Amino acid sequence: MTAFSRVCETPPASPDKIREYFSYKLRCETDPFDVNADLENGINSFALIDVRGKEAYLNGHAAGAIHIDHNDMTEERMAEFPKDRLLVVYCWGPGCNGATKAAVKLSALGFSVKEMIGGITYWKEEGYPIISGVM
Repeated sequence: MTAFSRVCETPPASPDKIREYFSYKLRCETDPFDVNADLENGINSFALIDVRGKEAYLNGHAAGAIHIDHNDMTEERMAEFPKDRLLVVYCWGPGCNGATKAAVKLSALGFSVKEMIGGITYWKEEGYPIISGVM
C-alpha cells in the first residue's frame, strides 16, 4: 500500500508565483530580528508601535516602542505621524490579531504599515530589550 502524502496532495505553485507571494509577504511583515537590528544601529526610518492595552504596555514592551492601543487608532490620534513614515505594529504574538487590526486601520488612514510577526512573545524569546513601567 502506497502512503498518502498530505504535503504533496496539493501541488506547489510555480517558482515565479512562489517568489511573488513571499516577496509580497515581506512587504507586509518584518520580524523582531530586523526591527531590533535597525533600532540598535540607530535607524529610525519607522515608528515601532505596541498596539496592546495600556496595562500590557506598562508591564513590558519592546525598547523603542510607543503605545497606541489599536482601538484608539483614529485620524485625530494618528495626526502626529507623517504619512510617509513606515509604521511597524505588534501585539502579543501569533495568537493575537490586534496588530493585524491596527494595520488595517492604519492603511485605511493612508499609512504604510508592516506587522512585526511574533509580537512581544518572539521579541522576548530573542532576548531583546524590554522596558517596563514607562509610557
